[in-house]
Amino acid sequence: MTTKQISRPKTKLWMAAIKPPMYSVAIMPIWVGTSVAFAENKSFNVGVFFTFVAAAILILAWENISNDVFDSETGIDINKHHSLVNLTGKKTLVFWLGNLCLIGGLLGILAIATWQKDPTVIGIILLCCALGYMYQGPPFRLGYQGLGEILCFFAFGPLGITAAYYSQTRTWSVTSLAASVIVGVVTSLILFCSHFHQVQDDIAAGKRSPIVRLGTATGAKVLTWLTASIYPLTLFCVVLGIFPVWTLLSWLSLPYAFKLCRHVQENHNQPEKVSNCKFIAVAVHFWSCLLLGVGFAIAGV
Repeated sequence: MTTKQISRPKTKLWMAAIKPPMYSVAIMPIWVGTSVAFAENKSFNVGVFFTFVAAAILILAWENISNDVFDSETGIDINKHHSLVNLTGKKTLVFWLGNLCLIGGLLGILAIATWQKDPTVIGIILLCCALGYMYQGPPFRLGYQGLGEILCFFAFGPLGITAAYYSQTRTWSVTSLAASVIVGVVTSLILFCSHFHQVQDDIAAGKRSPIVRLGTATGAKVLTWLTASIYPLTLFCVVLGIFPVWTLLSWLSLPYAFKLCRHVQENHNQPEKVSNCKFIAVAVHFWSCLLLGVGFAIAGV
């Protein structure tokens, strides 16, 4: 076997460990919250926006890295070859790398709070970080009780978007709160989808994920209802005048939503086939949130 043949699988494992597509999860709450602020106030602070995006990426990196560390302690990742701990064999190094990402991210948020002379944003993001730790870290490990999706909803939905909106305006908004429900739901779908292919590993480690609790068949039905909910909710907000009509552009993400629901319904009990569903969920998240923000941005022009 050639060196190239050996290195290619290793490269794929590292890419799976780093999870580049997943970082849209960090960016989209900032994008949507800022777009709502622009639509309502006709102002856009470029420096704050890009500082917030960089900080959010670093904080999500901390969550992903520390998740690998904490999961290595429970044995749930024994078959996860792309775990950073399994790839490097250096748990302590990985742990402190994650902490450095967290520090860097919080310094970015602190910079925003300093520019504003207002600690509100750093307070909200610290609460998001606390929820992130409670999801994965001891002694809480709430993700092992099936509560991860709820924590994810609040961290990346209401809290994340409120922080982004406030960073631009130093005020609060009912519209941003309504938008945050959509972003929170579609973000939680990604985490929900990540459980379908690892039911046996979760059971062995004592993790009561939603799919372990519901079963894969019922889980597939719940996924369909949750995915479908974001589109009529957007329309409802447009009809009530909460959202501008341009936000209906988010409906252009429907092909990805149909693909996700169909794929999971057909393969929910086949781990190898359903394992890629979270990446389809990432596509639903990316396009629906991107276009939702575009709709608000157009309305603000």
